[in-house]
Amino acid sequence: MQQGLGSAIKFKGKEKNFPFIVIFPQAAKGWKADGADAKRALAILDETQKTYKVDAQRIYLTGLSMGGYGTWSLAEALPDRWAAIVPVCGGGNPMTASKIKDIPCWCFHGDKDGAVKVELSRAMGEGAAGGRRHAPLFGVPFRGP
Repeated sequence: MQQGLGSAIKFKGKEKNFPFIVIFPQAAKGWKADGADAKRALAILDETQKTYKVDAQRIYLTGLSMGGYGTWSLAEALPDRWAAIVPVCGGGNPMTASKIKDIPCWCFHGDKDGAVKVELSRAMGEGAAGGRRHAPLFGVPFRGP
């Protein structure tokens, strides 16, 4: 795995295991909830839940860039499936974001992101804000050169 969270979650020393299961599906075309890649990822999650002891109340969804778009899309399509979401630099449809108003959300998006405009994440937060129980974090300041 070249980018994303996968390379950050690995054995770094004496650890023999981690007390969680992580699934990192890769998309060929995109992460729209009704697309083939998302359906495949959900099938992998379903199979993982059947095979291993998984607490269905503690399933978290995250994604980076294109995966951030998928995080918003899958959360809107299946709002009762996720304990919380963590979209990282992605966007979605603010007009339907109210569907996720009850999902705890912690959104990260650099203010100087040149690939995906931070306004897309902010618009999702505003769209989901009505009646929101859990305030999301938007716009992480750029810390590079």
